[in-house]
Amino acid sequence: MEVLSLRALRDNIAAGRTTSVEAVRMVLERIGRIDTMVGAYISVFEEQALARAAEIDGRIAAGLPVGALAGAPVAVKDNMCTAFGATTCASRILKNFQAPYDATVVGRLSAADAVIVGKTNMDEFAMGSSTENSGLRRTVNPWDTGRVPGGSSGGSAAAVAAGLCAAALGSDTGGSIRQPAAFCGVVGLKPTYGRVSRYGLVAYGSSLDQIGPLTRTVEDAALLMNVIAGHDPSDSTSVCESMAPVSDYLADLDRPVEGLRIGVVSSLNAGADPAVVKALDEALAVYRPLGAELIEVELPHFDYAIAAYYVIATAEASSNLARYDGVHYGHRSKQAEDYVAVYSKSRAEALGQEVKRRIMLGTYALSSGYYDAYYLKALKVRNLIRTDLVSAFERCDCIIMPVAPTTAFNIGEKTDDPLQMYLSDIYTISANLAGIPGISIPCGFDGRGMPIGMQILSPAFSEDRLLRIARMYERQTQWHQRRPDMG
Repeated sequence: MEVLSLRALRDNIAAGRTTSVEAVRMVLERIGRIDTMVGAYISVFEEQALARAAEIDGRIAAGLPVGALAGAPVAVKDNMCTAFGATTCASRILKNFQAPYDATVVGRLSAADAVIVGKTNMDEFAMGSSTENSGLRRTVNPWDTGRVPGGSSGGSAAAVAAGLCAAALGSDTGGSIRQPAAFCGVVGLKPTYGRVSRYGLVAYGSSLDQIGPLTRTVEDAALLMNVIAGHDPSDSTSVCESMAPVSDYLADLDRPVEGLRIGVVSSLNAGADPAVVKALDEALAVYRPLGAELIEVELPHFDYAIAAYYVIATAEASSNLARYDGVHYGHRSKQAEDYVAVYSKSRAEALGQEVKRRIMLGTYALSSGYYDAYYLKALKVRNLIRTDLVSAFERCDCIIMPVAPTTAFNIGEKTDDPLQMYLSDIYTISANLAGIPGISIPCGFDGRGMPIGMQILSPAFSEDRLLRIARMYERQTQWHQRRPDMG
């Protein structure tokens, strides 16, 4: 069976042209054959997935209704709680943790009759840009196994690119869906903050985290958004639909946006690799014959985004990760003799270097005498960045820019230089600080055959228009149809 898009596979299963069991078996066979090399999955639920697929096939055969995903095999990033299997966040401190409930998005996938085949690898607690910070295993890029898949949702992006699932969910705190999507040549959507429930997502930066889809096509992203988007009373940051109604993202997907005004920030391209700039220019040229107007816009405070983000995100991480104390759950040191030693030694033994670094940075930024100088100032800069984007969207419908300065870099290339690693997110962070949606779609390849992504940003709660704009480009090109040669 060929590797199909999520929608095509869903339609084939629902129409009886294939079965969910056949689709799941094909994916499990590929995982068994390929994932030893790619390392996309932390855990695979073979027996459970096949049983679930058989149950869905039985309902289809009996003429009973099935959900919007109709037995398609999907994966979820391992920072989303599932009542089945472990929820590890790719950390040794949670290596054997069993969550007592499903995250809301997992429940919605199940209600739509998706078959969850496994949970994917990630940077530990979603802290990283390459998935090299996983405490459990290494994931590589399916296009070149000597290169990183991006992060922190590198496992989900690699799984989709390698045909190890029909689609996957990731989480995006500073670009962690869009950047690995670009590196792996797939589509990655970060929704507006509050559009998708975060209930059951293990928190890194609570004011920044957002769950979204990684897929082969824009259409597949729209399909998954139809399943996971919407208000959740269990999540206090979830926006009520009376304030921001959820659209049917598939309904008008193929209708071009008339009079499209694309904002371009030419000054931002100076720091990007020439191959990335060339691919972006060629992508913009695709929009012109479709009636789009290119408008130069300014983002005056863009250069401060990295600094503001790493103060805010690490401060929130310091608070969120204080709960991993060796007492309530997770790893407990066997060398500790009192409570203080339990806390310090358990964390020292089980947390990775990058997680420790960010906890220390955040604790320092929140400490007495430094809160106003760092954290409060970063919040003020965040507001300026949000204001810049709101002002820009008064002149344009969307902004197009690179996803990352380069294509996927070599494994180990930036691990000894955290600042260079942090700069991998320079183009994506502003969307998280402002809480607006952004999408990465394939727009070319560099001279080494590595995928290049184009990032499109739009105003808050305009995912329907964002997807239509991305679809306009996708219908005119074939980049999204190319697949790595994994056999």
